[in-house]
Amino acid sequence: MNQTQLDLRNVQVTRYVVPLREGGSLPALAEADDGFLYVLKFRGAGQGTKALVAELIGGELARAGRLRIPELVFATLDPAFGRSEPDEEIQDLLKASTGLNLGLHYLSGAITYDAAVHQPEPLIASKIVWLDALITNVDRTARNTNMLLWHKELWLIDHGAALYFHHDWQSWQEQSQKPFIQIKDHVLLPFASMLDEANAAMKQLLTPEKVRQIVDTVPDEWLAQEPDAEPATVMKDVYFQFLMHRISHSENFLNQARHAREGLI
Repeated sequence: MNQTQLDLRNVQVTRYVVPLREGGSLPALAEADDGFLYVLKFRGAGQGTKALVAELIGGELARAGRLRIPELVFATLDPAFGRSEPDEEIQDLLKASTGLNLGLHYLSGAITYDAAVHQPEPLIASKIVWLDALITNVDRTARNTNMLLWHKELWLIDHGAALYFHHDWQSWQEQSQKPFIQIKDHVLLPFASMLDEANAAMKQLLTPEKVRQIVDTVPDEWLAQEPDAEPATVMKDVYFQFLMHRISHSENFLNQARHAREGLI
């Protein structure tokens, strides 16, 4: 393991348990050779490896910000893994996902977060709103919260739709300077009464060294899937520069969140 990377564990997928029919990533519950269950995100699904990159970066930024997220692991699929799968759609997905995928540790017994039932602490809500504005995560709405309650704690899942600038690499500098208008739909915005405190805390935790370490953990092979891919080091530097520019100019998206919240309360 490169010293500049996070030490994510590697597991071998041994059993496809059941598909999870939510979202465009077509995730599934799978068992690995360590005996644990994981929510598996496939490289062969609709958004391809870009969704895995966003999942990894977004999730580990959340962890670095001291928010709760299930353990992320690199999950390898053997070429022969899908041959016995009777469902043709699933078999095609598994065949297209041979190699390195991403798994999130399955939180058994967790329930979907409901804002009408559970009100999070203001600082936690504010940090999550801040994070999602940073990574331009459009998937934390009342319709699709992408949060779980497990042992009475709030856990974040599914960041695959974040960092959508990478669907148009040429505009990354412009996108890094924009506020995040969709923050008005964030399910936790009404509870985010400590945005200034969250801003200070997250900027202290998400140092250039930590952000670089997270970005460098992205496997080169996920970045090589682009038709016009630059060298992996170049693409990783774009992710790093995008994030650092947004962090250093956080007032751009923080003001947007403040104004959106004022319209709610």
